[in-house]
Amino acid sequence: MSIAKEAFGKLEDGRKVDLYTLKNKNGIIMKITNYGGIITHWYVPDKNGKAEDIVLGYDSLDKYLRATPYFGAIVGRYANRIAEGKFTLKGKTYELAKNNGANHLHGGMQGFDKVLWTAESFETVDSVGLKLNYTSPDGEEGYPGNLDVEVIYALQDDNAFHVTYKATTDKATPINLSQHSYFNLSGVKRNVLDHKVMIKAGKYTVVNENLIPTGELRQVENTPMDFTAPHTIGSRIEQVPGGYDHNYVLNKPEAGNLSLAARVSEPKSGRIMEIYTTEPGLQFYAGNFLDGQFVGKGKTLYKDHWGFCMETQHFPDSPNQPDFPSTILRPGETYYHYTEFRFGIVNDDKNKL
Repeated sequence: MSIAKEAFGKLEDGRKVDLYTLKNKNGIIMKITNYGGIITHWYVPDKNGKAEDIVLGYDSLDKYLRATPYFGAIVGRYANRIAEGKFTLKGKTYELAKNNGANHLHGGMQGFDKVLWTAESFETVDSVGLKLNYTSPDGEEGYPGNLDVEVIYALQDDNAFHVTYKATTDKATPINLSQHSYFNLSGVKRNVLDHKVMIKAGKYTVVNENLIPTGELRQVENTPMDFTAPHTIGSRIEQVPGGYDHNYVLNKPEAGNLSLAARVSEPKSGRIMEIYTTEPGLQFYAGNFLDGQFVGKGKTLYKDHWGFCMETQHFPDSPNQPDFPSTILRPGETYYHYTEFRFGIVNDDKNKL
């Protein structure tokens, strides 16, 4: 295993940005920058042993500094949407940045995807990784409290990639962190509609026309939202207004325990990815808003459904939904969220997950 560091460019204020390359013994190679904690490249072998990049993104820092749909980034303080960009806590109403129409999305105008994290590389017996730290000051994007955040990325020799999130605060504040990689297990050669998806969730959070939860948790059974048995993304997507961009309520044996959330496979490459998490929810997004305006690595045009996201999380708009699991972090507490991405090959007894 190995990890190497190189320059990736500079921010407008002159601060230097780095790019780290992580490798394991099985041919998985990841490139991660401390700007936004962005995973820029993720090479994974196919059934023939050929490693190909399976995530959407850019080759240069400059493109990440422009408008981008959160390719590969850490999102927060609050991943997903908060209705009308406000919430009330201890009798006080907090006004957040509105960057998604009338709503707040993924932390606001300058969420964690647009900040420079302090990075420290590490190596252990069976992993290499990065420890990323950022302090979000009281009032940033409208949130209360000084929030100290740590995200640890670790690539292991067993082809698993671990993401550990921790945070503490000096004032009560909502927090919901996630990783926003857009995956395409074909090696980004075609759209993802032929990918086969299984999600261990019997319910999802119903949303209105602005993708804000109504508060209803609806059964997926006998609907196009049902992925309890594997289905291709494209088989029923036309039956879902706007396409898949929904939070699934995961079937968890016990709140906070690590369990399987989803499995995705791609038929031609043979790649399979499993996602395990401690979180209660999973946002499944099928790249409905990719419209060809983003030109990515190798001049690839990212068109409709050219990538999918599996964002482990708490539910959207939880600060305004008293019946949803709480996302309020208080002084003296530690926010903790752990997710694993595991890779293998379909129908290969040696690597089958």
